[in-house]
Amino acid sequence: RYVIIMLRYKNMNLPNKITIFRVLLIPIIMVIAEIESLQVPFIWTITLGNFIMLMIFIVATLSDFVDGYIARKYNLVTNFGKFADPLADKILVLALMIILLEQNTLLPGWAVTIILAREFIVTGFRIIAADKNIVIAAGWSGKIKTNLQFFMVILLLINGPISGTFGVFEWITIIVVMLAVFMTIYSGVEYIAKNINVLKDEK
Repeated sequence: RYVIIMLRYKNMNLPNKITIFRVLLIPIIMVIAEIESLQVPFIWTITLGNFIMLMIFIVATLSDFVDGYIARKYNLVTNFGKFADPLADKILVLALMIILLEQNTLLPGWAVTIILAREFIVTGFRIIAADKNIVIAAGWSGKIKTNLQFFMVILLLINGPISGTFGVFEWITIIVVMLAVFMTIYSGVEYIAKNINVLKDEK
């Protein structure tokens, strides 16, 4: 009911409504992942449940590009959007990563740990920066990292649980996972190096 009220709120612009829509897709994905009857072969290596989650994830990813485009083109950028949009993306991707871990896919636990650690560190920097009224712009490496993580999740959903045999598709998935982890580390180190002054105490 609260979400419906927010979506109907006249002062909330379209990009923010799309962001809320994306947030609503996250619990739907989580519920689908827990329905055992959907975890049956569907197309190629993908199960019915993973196929549904994949379609929802693609819709969510497209909505992210749409709300960003609309906000920039029509000058509808808001503080709520700056806060909620990246947060929705992170929760969506991390929720799916945890689901993929439970499914025993090609996603290793240490990779998820690195990605989580990076997000916690960057979030900590942003909180300190906000307290000092410092605006930290997103870098190109962070955008590449996000896109690689999106692509990684798509491949892992298609690939499904480890079957014991490794073909070309499995190796492509592993390479993308490694690239996503590398860019996660690189973007995190770059972010810290560029904004290390945020940690200095003011005299």
